Amino acid sequence: MTSDIFFPRILHGGDYNPEQWPEEIWDDDVRLMRLAHVNVATLPVFGWVSLQPDEETFTFEWLDRVIEKLTLGGVGLCLATATASVPAWMDQKYPDILRVDVNGVRQRHGNRHTFCPNSPNFRRLSTNLARRMAERYGAHPGLLVWHVSNEYGNPCYCDQCGAAFRLWLANRYGSLEETNRRWNTTFWGHTYTDWSQIEPPTKNGEGSMQSLLIDYDRFQSESLLNCFKAERDVLKEITPHIPVTTNLMGPFKPLDYHRWGRELDLVSWDSYPQRGATPAEIAFNHSLMRGCKEGQPWMLMEQTPSQQNWQAYNSLKRPGVMRLWSYQAMAHGANAIMYFQWRRSRGACEKFHGAVVEHAGRSDARVFQEVAALGAELEALGENTLGARVEAPAAVLFDWDNWWAIEYSSGPSVDLKYHAQAQSYYSALHDLGIVADVVSPDADLSKYKLLIAPVLYMVKPGVAERLEAYVRAGGVLVTTYFSGIVDETDLVHPGGYPGPLRSLLGIWAESIDVLSPSESNSVCFEADGSISDCGMLCDLIHAEGAEVLARYERDFYAGMPAVTVNGFGEGKAYYLATALAAGGLRSFLQIVLDEAQIQPPLGARPPHGVEVTEQTLPSGEALVYILNHNSVPAPVALPAGIFRELITGEEVEGMLELGAYGVGVLSEV
Repeated sequence: MTSDIFFPRILHGGDYNPEQWPEEIWDDDVRLMRLAHVNVATLPVFGWVSLQPDEETFTFEWLDRVIEKLTLGGVGLCLATATASVPAWMDQKYPDILRVDVNGVRQRHGNRHTFCPNSPNFRRLSTNLARRMAERYGAHPGLLVWHVSNEYGNPCYCDQCGAAFRLWLANRYGSLEETNRRWNTTFWGHTYTDWSQIEPPTKNGEGSMQSLLIDYDRFQSESLLNCFKAERDVLKEITPHIPVTTNLMGPFKPLDYHRWGRELDLVSWDSYPQRGATPAEIAFNHSLMRGCKEGQPWMLMEQTPSQQNWQAYNSLKRPGVMRLWSYQAMAHGANAIMYFQWRRSRGACEKFHGAVVEHAGRSDARVFQEVAALGAELEALGENTLGARVEAPAAVLFDWDNWWAIEYSSGPSVDLKYHAQAQSYYSALHDLGIVADVVSPDADLSKYKLLIAPVLYMVKPGVAERLEAYVRAGGVLVTTYFSGIVDETDLVHPGGYPGPLRSLLGIWAESIDVLSPSESNSVCFEADGSISDCGMLCDLIHAEGAEVLARYERDFYAGMPAVTVNGFGEGKAYYLATALAAGGLRSFLQIVLDEAQIQPPLGARPPHGVEVTEQTLPSGEALVYILNHNSVPAPVALPAGIFRELITGEEVEGMLELGAYGVGVLSEV
């Protein structure tokens, strides 16, 4: 196997919670799994108390029996460490495990993720269970992957975290004096004279020092990551050959998933699109997760086969949509298609969350039939798609530190939301038929012809130099308003905006105007006289070497530059000083794409609502996924040549006729 192929087949299955059901149901579960072409089950994610009813007692026998039944049924194991839900006895015996929320209130037992990541007792007990799981099941022939905990997330503000935070700061900055300097604590006379004065930033505590808030987010993300690493290290000690993951949650603000990705053997994540989500929004999330390990194939650990239960309006996926979205995940690099959950619970808060087996328990229900049909298709695909990497000529830069910093900032506008900004540029490329990665500032940028770095407010050490090297070598960079403002501790770069990006962009900004949602301006492009509305932020910039491509049309800064380009080495750096309307942004990006000689995968922009991605297998063979997100059929013109459609096995030439929500996976004959 190559480093990009972890499994012998596309995994198809999902979360299985046998401890919620009497044992006589288990045989029927395995029978139904075989009918649904399920080849993997994730268990026992929330089984801690069922495995350890008190500190001295372990009851693995029921799990032994479940695993034996699954194995006889041909179902592999995505084995969870079961540490996601802390038992009541544990919280009662060791109250230091219970987290303190942002209001400074210690949580009582209940819900999920109630543990403090810096609790020594939690760390001791969770790693002990992980060790016992690995010792008992590590040599099992059905074990495919370890699943540590589940959807890590909630930060803690307790005294244990406060003490650990102060040690973290001392390690990061070296001294209290340097911490004061980096946080600019002379503002409002907030200078600390002893480490003990620094506390977690609860709602009734320090909220004005944005540098402290950003550092606390970094610290909490790292603290939770250390919980994962502690269990992972135990598993690796005993089963070094088994990959280890934990399920991420897309654009989840509290955790810096780029740092997490470095510690996972492979990325897995849970995809639950909001009602009305566009194909571009779903694709962005897949691309963001794929970028956490620089394009390596990943696992779709959870999706609902039918509906959620925790959104405001939990509509059913229409017939064909679950299949379409599963193939969309594969088109963006997934090598596993899995669901939450296998069987709907009879009680508690997720009894109305969708499942492969509904409350009726029947195999002739529509959802079960769709899952089974998809499972049969994936089974027939065999190894034909495994290990393929997405080919993306463009990338959107995304940085969690930048996200935290922008949205802690007091000003300039409450409407400036980082995720939405990154999504808007990705969506514009998606609408133009261009496949894009979403990458960290630390990623290898050299493979991209075009790099878009929207709202790069925080420019950390080394980032400006990496962007300069990228453009100097021939890359095309697009960055925007509110970029190059602060360093990694939220201190404004001296010398004005865009700080360390100034020579690269060939401009300087004197101030930023802010427009409310009811206000707008417009820009006029000098080459063809085209006009685009703009709004939200308007940087007032001056060219110092850059060519002016468009100018503002209204207000006191009419005639000032609004869009510029600067030649730098062999490449070019564009600056958008304002947020263009969607149509204007697409038109601008089409000019940039032409300049960078970037075309859609099939050589032409696909029909409306059709998504096309291209992949390269480890063998070097190319795959093309064509996805019809429309509720009506869509014909798609193909380039010259004969292709094999891998799902049906048929040869196609000239035109691929896709039905409503239809999918094609093509390879050249």
